Amino acid sequence: MAEGIKIEVVSPENLVLSDDVASVTVPGTDGYFTVMGDHAAMMTTLKAGFVTVKAENGDVRSFYVRGGFADVSNSGLTILAEEAKTGEDFDRSEVDAAIVSAQKALEKAEDDHAKQEAQNNLDGWKNLLLEVDAGGMVH
Repeated sequence: MAEGIKIEVVSPENLVLSDDVASVTVPGTDGYFTVMGDHAAMMTTLKAGFVTVKAENGDVRSFYVRGGFADVSNSGLTILAEEAKTGEDFDRSEVDAAIVSAQKALEKAEDDHAKQEAQNNLDGWKNLLLEVDAGGMVH
């Protein structure tokens, strides 16, 4: 099994996450990418989407981010997001509305790239809904 990676997710308001994890999937501007231990150094901009964190024990958590940068270095992965929210930061009705909007966007998508983007967005919102339902979102 690959070595884990240190991740920090930071927004202007607070430190959202600081942990050692197995892998992290990040919404880069050019598409989603996964970072694991010993990943090559890189820096990229982020698009709005979901950071999916897989813990060493297999637990998965999702965080919504909007804009910013991801920096992969020898010390780990640092995400500096314009906005970063955990599931607890959302009201259930906000997530339900986002899922409906994402489903409509998927239905309207005309090419494969747009369909994949819309599907990733929809999947992210559904994963966030599952996470917060399990962890106690405000209903």
